[in-house]
Amino acid sequence: MRYKFDYIMVSCCPTFRYFWPVIFACIRLMKIAIGSDHAGFRYKELIKQHLIDLGHEVTDMGTHSEEPVDYPLFIRPVAEAVARGEVERGVVLGGSGNGEAIAANRVKGVRAALCWNEESARLGRQHNDANVISIGERMMDEETALKLIRIWLDTPFEGGRHLRRIQELDTY
Repeated sequence: MRYKFDYIMVSCCPTFRYFWPVIFACIRLMKIAIGSDHAGFRYKELIKQHLIDLGHEVTDMGTHSEEPVDYPLFIRPVAEAVARGEVERGVVLGGSGNGEAIAANRVKGVRAALCWNEESARLGRQHNDANVISIGERMMDEETALKLIRIWLDTPFEGGRHLRRIQELDTY
């Protein structure tokens, strides 16, 4: 596993000459696939660069322009890469994110969460172990989209009763 440390502060007590390292933020670096249709292209490019800047390894499944396309052609490869274990997470984008979430969830082993605010992103991970996030470019501003990505990446799965529910879903 690879990790990136955002902030490291070292403090010391001169009297005893002890150094106390304090780590404020640690990011587990992941392999992430990303894909969108034309309506999510602009945010796909923005989020892709943000993920790269954070140190993640990103695989872009397309689309590669704002020319009209059918979203399943670009969402399914993201979902399949997640399901096969080639990547740890997937990001899919469209105008509303609805069709993209539906398309991703058609792939066995994928748990795509349509996220529109901080709580939906956090709960998608905490309670549902979402391995794909779906975002609608027309539904939020750039700052919110980037914030949701960061929350979704940083939030751990709680397990417990939520794990039992996911296992029940896996029997379908």
